Amino acid sequence: MQKTHLDCINCDAKAISFLSYCNEKEIEMVAAAKSCSHYKKGQSIFYEDNLPMGIYCISHGSIKLTRSNKDGKEQIIRFAKEGEFLGYRAVIAEEPLVATATCIEDTICCFIPKAVFLDLIEQNSQINKFMLKSLCHDIGIADEKIQSLAQKSVRERLAETLLFLQKTFKENNDADDNLISVSLPREDIANIVGTATETVIRLLSEFKADKLIDMEGKKIRIMNKMALEKISHTSV
Repeated sequence: MQKTHLDCINCDAKAISFLSYCNEKEIEMVAAAKSCSHYKKGQSIFYEDNLPMGIYCISHGSIKLTRSNKDGKEQIIRFAKEGEFLGYRAVIAEEPLVATATCIEDTICCFIPKAVFLDLIEQNSQINKFMLKSLCHDIGIADEKIQSLAQKSVRERLAETLLFLQKTFKENNDADDNLISVSLPREDIANIVGTATETVIRLLSEFKADKLIDMEGKKIRIMNKMALEKISHTSV
């Protein structure tokens, strides 16, 4: 981790985070209190079961949020990227953090102290509404994942996961939307699907043989989105 400096006014993430609802005075309050850090791929920003001291706003990069079971096996809950914020649920609920946040690529993240964040929620009704909407959205995603694990086969869940990753990590260039731009270990993909790594490797080979996907180094390109949607019984 390396300390860095970001100006909230000119931050690209401001336009797509709760900071877009802050007035000039509130932006100045956040800027005076926050601290920004540059994290390397593989570094963790915070750990599950720790008490939250504030929230984290991602200015650049991508993060995976994971939980560990009693055997130490990691389960990926979700991903977060530029413009998203982390730790807010634990701060609002006054509970320990339920996940560990680990960078899957070099990431710049800003920490906003708990007191400042709670003041913003209390004083700004638009931020309050934005946080409520974000909580409801996260609950909806969790419900969909539970349903998928309970009702779909491993093949269906893998197709669904590839479509989800393509939507989440597609290239900014519209001409290359089918490339999953982040490199995830097969173990991580298996973690999301909820199966063994060997099963994911075998199914990915089958998908490639059927020309549903292609491999570009460690990255995956979607070659037949409609076929994957049919397998997964979903529409992305």
